[in-house]
Amino acid sequence: MTSLSNGTNISEADVTNISSLGLWVMVDDKEYFVPFSHYPAFINASISDIFDIKLLSPNQLFWESLDIDIELDALMNPNLFPLVYKG
Repeated sequence: MTSLSNGTNISEADVTNISSLGLWVMVDDKEYFVPFSHYPAFINASISDIFDIKLLSPNQLFWESLDIDIELDALMNPNLFPLVYKG
């Protein structure tokens, strides 16, 4: 049996559900909700594009075909990551 080398990311991200309000993503046995109200780029996305998710780092989700990346911290603490520019 061989082990993966140190530093190799073996974690995965999976979309577990999609509803009219948003989608749920599972990362390392923890589920996160991605609300369409905060991430409207997903509203008109195809199902296959939504399911085409990658975990770029232990804290970054990426949808290549949609050119969307989301930090898990932003999903855990959305109040710390305002999405509206206040100039």
